[in-house]
Amino acid sequence: MAFHLSDEQQAVRDVVREFGENEIRPVAREHDESGRYPHDLVAQAAQYDLISPTIPEEYGGAGMDLLSSVLVTEELWRADPGIGSAIGSRGFGSSMIQAYGDEAMKSEWLPKIASGESASCSCISEPAHGSNVAGIETRAEKDGDWVIDGNKMWITNGTVADVAVVMAKTDPGAGHQGITAFLVETDTAGFEATKIDNKLGIRASDLAEITLTDVRVPEDNVIGEVNEGFYQLMNFFAGGRTNVAAQALGAAQAALEEAQAYANEREQGGQLIKEYQAIAHKIAEMATSVEAARSLTYRAASHVMDGEEREATKYASMAKLFSSEHAVDVADEAIQVHGGAGYVTDHPVERFYRDARITKIYEGTSEIQKNIISDAIL
Repeated sequence: MAFHLSDEQQAVRDVVREFGENEIRPVAREHDESGRYPHDLVAQAAQYDLISPTIPEEYGGAGMDLLSSVLVTEELWRADPGIGSAIGSRGFGSSMIQAYGDEAMKSEWLPKIASGESASCSCISEPAHGSNVAGIETRAEKDGDWVIDGNKMWITNGTVADVAVVMAKTDPGAGHQGITAFLVETDTAGFEATKIDNKLGIRASDLAEITLTDVRVPEDNVIGEVNEGFYQLMNFFAGGRTNVAAQALGAAQAALEEAQAYANEREQGGQLIKEYQAIAHKIAEMATSVEAARSLTYRAASHVMDGEEREATKYASMAKLFSSEHAVDVADEAIQVHGGAGYVTDHPVERFYRDARITKIYEGTSEIQKNIISDAIL
């Protein structure tokens, strides 16, 4: 299956690439070393409609389709995965609001998120429950209002978000059939975020642990239907995994380009190292992996857009698995091409290696993706 970008999609790619090269790359190393959240770049990205670009135009968004959004993600991560993650994740949870929130929720929050004024987060994972969403222990009980108690872990945007989509058990004995999504403003009493700053990579992106203690939210803050949260969430996994595949693809592309540039300038033994077959073959294999990942990622996006649930689920997991695994491999080989120079921060390949590693874990580990794929084909 061949993918030919439309003129509009190519224009999207060009805009994001220019923004990445001119604004993100010059400050990428500083943000990685300091772990500082890029508030100024988020504001600039919003001016280019790069914050949650699938939010409809009627709510102030760009109204992009998934493939166009994938191009945005790919180019942001090509510029720098850490800052790219901070920008690309700014609207985590907004898809749930968009699809299942009532008009009041959508009118209040989607324009703020699209404009960069507000950030959102999605509170799903817990200290003892990552891939097993059905096993979450956070509870919401009815006491006039809903009262939420529990802990959430590895929450992107946890300390910068203004609003959270919190998944909680409203019928603890019903397993995945008893989960409900709630909209919780982060300044609500009992909502406490603690920053996690000892990360291996994507250090410019915010990460936190969330503690919810007697957090009271009104009935109107239920997103969708009570006890339907798990099923609502399942509708976004294919798109989310395709987006992670695009993240990995962007990191791999960046590592490949650094290896190509270094091979064309580094001399050893009286010749450029690209003239050594060992180096040339490495880069050939890296480039092949990147292009294969790109094709699989774009194909997954097309299936998600077509609404082919079974095919979308399968190809999104294939794209996420292949792209993330090969992104780490490509970044590893980029370091090898650089030799000792690749092991220090003088060159960005060591950062791409650290940053790419997370794509094998979140939105379902590689092992989970293999389970999904095997279930679809066996």
